[in-house]
Amino acid sequence: METGRVLGAGAVLVALVVLGAHAAGGEEPSGELRAPCQYLNGTERVRFLERCIHNREQYTHFDSDVGLYVADTPLGEFQAKYRNSQPDLLEQQRAEVDRFCRHNYQVLTPFITERKVEPKVRVAPVQSSSLPQTDRLACYVTGFYPAQIEVKWFQNGREETERVVSTDVIPNGDWTYQVLVMLETTPQRGDTYTCQVEHVSLQHPVSQHWELQSDGARSKMLTGVGGFVLGLIFLVLGLGLYVRKKVSGGTLGVWPRAALPFPTCAGLCVLGRLVAMEGATAMAPARSCSKLPRLQVGASYGQGRGN
Repeated sequence: METGRVLGAGAVLVALVVLGAHAAGGEEPSGELRAPCQYLNGTERVRFLERCIHNREQYTHFDSDVGLYVADTPLGEFQAKYRNSQPDLLEQQRAEVDRFCRHNYQVLTPFITERKVEPKVRVAPVQSSSLPQTDRLACYVTGFYPAQIEVKWFQNGREETERVVSTDVIPNGDWTYQVLVMLETTPQRGDTYTCQVEHVSLQHPVSQHWELQSDGARSKMLTGVGGFVLGLIFLVLGLGLYVRKKVSGGTLGVWPRAALPFPTCAGLCVLGRLVAMEGATAMAPARSCSKLPRLQVGASYGQGRGN
């Protein structure tokens, strides 16, 4: 499949709104001045046009091939006659071929006519809603520039032409294009299908192969995907526990406890000194406990607190 070739090397279109906004439902009149340049074989032949439009209707235009203004409607007859009576204006318009068109061609050529972006190719099976099995293979070719491209389908090395359906080349809006080319077939095991793309940006054609997977290969793929997902889950859990430990500063999975207002070991306050009780665990040396709650002799912290 190959799109039609563009004869012109490029086109520059400048549109200047000279009267108000666009007409909305015929409520407000509008005017436009458009100045396109047309090229053939680079700048070998250049044509400059100036189109005067009112309410979306062209009423007069200047054509560099004619060298004069030409009326397109009765409204434009007066305008064309008036402008053709001004030699300075006509001389300026005729000079736009070199001053405007050829100059802009040299400036924009590296970004337009010499710009090349390689296509991305992907093959995928397509299943109709009314059929239980795949009945088409789609070759998605995207992101290429310029628009001219050739896409072919091969089955077991033999080119397919009768069962190939293609869309038009569609602009993406970012100076790249895309096209979808489908092969209408029911894939069989053991057959090889190839989408081959030729484009000016490629030194060699790009081929994308596709085969119908066996049940064993499909099971291996699903097992691999399942293992990857499971491993990812464990990785996330392990990372979460590690971060939690770092934040707590304690053992894994244990959050820090709130600080207690008094020692955890048994003891009592005697004459302002904290002393260990009989049977208490190891305790720090006796120290001032004037700020601790005073207990009666024989009482422990776990039994109650005095004044």
